[in-house]
Amino acid sequence: MLRLLKLLFVLVIIIAVAVIGYAYLGDLRPDQQDVSEPVELESN
Repeated sequence: MLRLLKLLFVLVIIIAVAVIGYAYLGDLRPDQQDVSEPVELESN
């Protein structure tokens, strides 16, 4: 039982390191584009 818990703990650590590494090294920036939209203002 203890071996299974150790294995599970090691797998959780490896998965956490992989997710953190992907977050820092992966290209997670969204695509940027210019957005322009005309605005009509009421005149009094």
